[in-house]
Amino acid sequence: QVQLVESGGGWVQPGGSLKLSCSASGSIFRLYNMGWYRQAPGKQREMVARITRDLSTNYADSVKGRFTISKDNAKRLLYLQMNDLSPEDTAVYYCYASFRDEYWGQGTQVTVSS
Repeated sequence: QVQLVESGGGWVQPGGSLKLSCSASGSIFRLYNMGWYRQAPGKQREMVARITRDLSTNYADSVKGRFTISKDNAKRLLYLQMNDLSPEDTAVYYCYASFRDEYWGQGTQVTVSS
């Protein structure tokens, strides 16, 4: 069983930045494929960014060039650096991991407004 705990969400003005973190349990963190997903009110959950165990990354078109996903295997942390945020980025952001099964965190709220 993998437990994921997100942190770093909050309120930010348009154009601002936030960095999300996801702490994961398990001694084989380096083998997890991981990602960030988000769900805005009234919308389906969507992929934001993913990173494989080999550290290959891919991003949703809407965040390319603004968001960066990274993984620290030594600290068992997943990050999402979000820059140039817009109100359209407002959502609950979820950490995701897969290794033999799929796991989700409880989510962290990101609100972008003036």
